[in-house]
Order: sequence, then C-alpha cells, then structure tokens
Amino acid sequence: MKRIIIAAMALTLLLALAAAPALAKPGDCVTIQDRVLEYSSTHYLAGELLEVGFDPYGYNYQGHMFSGSYANAYLGGYGFPPYEGDDASYLAANPSVVNVWCWDYRDTRVEMKWNDAWLSNKDCNGDGKLDRHFGFASYIGSGAWETNHMWGGEGADKYSYFVKIVAAPADAYKTAGVWYTADGSEIGPDIWGEFAIIQEVEQGVLYKSPTSAGFGFYAP
Repeated sequence: MKRIIIAAMALTLLLALAAAPALAKPGDCVTIQDRVLEYSSTHYLAGELLEVGFDPYGYNYQGHMFSGSYANAYLGGYGFPPYEGDDASYLAANPSVVNVWCWDYRDTRVEMKWNDAWLSNKDCNGDGKLDRHFGFASYIGSGAWETNHMWGGEGADKYSYFVKIVAAPADAYKTAGVWYTADGSEIGPDIWGEFAIIQEVEQGVLYKSPTSAGFGFYAP
C-alpha cells in the first residue's frame, strides 16, 4: 500500500501548487514575502495570498515542507477545505469528498521535504508559478530531491514508511525500470519517469542505492 501511495505523490504538489499573477519579468524573482503570490484558481483558497509558514492544509512553501494528513495534501487542489479530524462534521459539510480517492487516506500522516529544484518558493522565470527545476528543461539533471515519511494504523496494523527520491542525473540511463549512472552503477528504481528511489525504510531498510543514498551525489 505504501508504494501505491508514493506513486500517487506525483500529483501532490501539482494539485496544491500555488500560483501567482504573471507579474514577474524575466530575470526577476517574485517571493512569498512580496505578497503577490496566490493559490491557483482551482484551489479551495483561490485568490488568497501565500503566507510564510504552514497553511491550513499543512504546506509550508517557504520552508519546502508539508506536514499533515495525507488527504490534506490533495483536498485543497480538489476544491475542498482542510480536513481537521472530525469525519462526521466534515462529511456533513462536504458529502462529495467520498468520491475523491485521497479521502480514504485521511488518517495517514505525511511529512514531505524537498529542495528548491523540486519546487521553489519563488517565481524567477515570470510564468506566474512557483518554479520547478529552474534552468532545466525537465527534472532530469536538475538535482531535485524529495523525502516522504508516512505513518499510520494502530496495533498490529501500525506502520512507518520513509523514502528518498532524486531526479535522475543528466547522463543517467534507464533499463528495465531502474536508473543507472553513465558508467553503469545502479542508482535505483524509476518513479514518475524522471526520478529514482535511492532509499526505502519500513521496519528496516528495504532498499538502499548501491551508488549513493545521499542527495549531494546527484547534484549537478
């Protein structure tokens, strides 16, 4: 189940992604502190300004992190208010949320951290959105990384899962669903097409990259 949830994480920051009016000129950077960056038009908080610190869902765009319910990583992007733990009251006010797949994972806790190449806290290219892999055509070769730590369940069903993910280097190649360095050293399993898993931990190490489990190794 944990790998399925991680596979879905590809959408997490896309759905919750904050956007800004296209005010930046090429070469300039708009920051959260400039107080012009807004949530996207499809977000529950559409039109509201991003603030420094955690928002009601658990995102801290300035600090490159998320902490909260797995469902809250998505609900805002689907146009729902943040879930605060009371199923009865939330369902009474938002009955259609049962049709959104992430609702089933509302009791799963998630902590995500990422670097500037994964999702920046500013807009420097003037497209009106927080930058991704700034200066690169894609995530490949950008040095982007993210960590996900998830936990939940009770008693015998209690679990904790941690994964480290990096963008594949520019000279890496992929064979049979696994990324390799240019000299043939295994980086890790492919995820989302442009990334590799370099470490997984769940009641012990499930996987550790033979090349390196350190983010700095894959920086451009």
